[in-house]
Order: sequence, then structure tokens, then C-alpha cells
Amino acid sequence: MTKTTSLPVIASIAFLAFSASAPVQAQQRVTSFFITSVGLGKGADLGGLEGADRHCQSLAQAAGAGSKTWRAYLSTQGPGGVNAKDRLGKGPWFNAKGVQIAANVADTHSDNNKISKQTGLDEKGIAVKGRGDTPNQHDILTGTQQDGTAVPGADDATCSNWTSSTDGQGSAVVGHHDLIGNTQGPNFWNYSHKTPGCAPANLQRVGGGGLFYCFAN
Repeated sequence: MTKTTSLPVIASIAFLAFSASAPVQAQQRVTSFFITSVGLGKGADLGGLEGADRHCQSLAQAAGAGSKTWRAYLSTQGPGGVNAKDRLGKGPWFNAKGVQIAANVADTHSDNNKISKQTGLDEKGIAVKGRGDTPNQHDILTGTQQDGTAVPGADDATCSNWTSSTDGQGSAVVGHHDLIGNTQGPNFWNYSHKTPGCAPANLQRVGGGGLFYCFAN
């Protein structure tokens, strides 16, 4: 005897499948800010701004948010230097859980921004490890001052504009996404201290994994 499935049952199954996928699809559409879940494996050598942007785009694509144009929040120094804040677009920006972290560029660099350990999620919506976690990865590469501009002067603050992974040489300015940890100075999301070199081990020693922020334009 052949069994048949009634139309109401089929409709119910289809509705349940749609209901389960709808929140995921909505989350993917709204995501416009994240911290990279992984670095590029070469310390602060990100392949320059172009390589960092590609990494943002690739991670966003894998998470279902690749329809947007993504840029890494990084400054560069020297002739032709770039301010990280000028790479952001207009906003507003939301994390993978739909929480607005900033309305516009000025908001992002004011005390009103909502970037923290709770909201500084990766592209999958997972919290990034901070101080007290193992391993601590709260050092987020920026090369940037608190106001979103490049660090002035000749001293390296970007590991040769994100092209160096030299052990014990050069440095990169990092921020603390969890806003804690530096007992001698600031703990801003985009500005806290310099690394003692550009190699993976140099970043790891002070609490970093070569992660950086990505914003959708």
C-alpha cells in the first residue's frame, strides 16, 4: 500500500524550515561589523591593506554577509598614509546579533560607541576571547590613535604598513576590544599599546592573535 503525505503536513514542514532559517538570514543581512575570527597566520603581515580587506571579505562571504563591501579598520603611515576612520563608510554598523555598535564615524570614535567584550563578536556571532580567557586575544590590530587617525612620526606603529612579520622588530598599535588589561595606559577599543615586534609570537606574548576589525561600507 502506498502512503501519501497530505498537503497540510507538507505545508507545516515547509513553514518550520522557513522559520528556522529566517533568523539566520536576517542576521546575515544585518551584519556590518565584526572582529576577524582568525588572523592570517603571519603576525602583523596582513598583505597590506589590500590583503586585510580580502580577509574581511572572505570571512564575511563564508558567514553569508559577502554581498557587502568590507574594509579592515587599519591605518597606514608615511607618504600616502591612510586613516582607519576614513575607510569606514557612513554607518550605522551592527554586529552579527543585530546590536548597533555605532551610528556613524563620529559615534564610532566617541564614548557613545558600543564596542565591548559582549558586542565585539566575530563574523559568526561568537565572542572573541579577552583578558581572563585562554588564549587571551584582546589585542586587535589598528595602527591607529583613539580618534581613528594614523599614528604620527617615524616610529613604526603598523608593522611596516601591515607587511612585516619580523620577530622582535617593528611594532603595531593595538586596541582592546574588552576595554581592560593595560594598567599603565588607555584601554580603548582601537588604541591601547604597541606590540613588541611583528611576528606571531610577539603578538601572542602581549595578548594578541593577529585579529582586526572589519566594517561594511
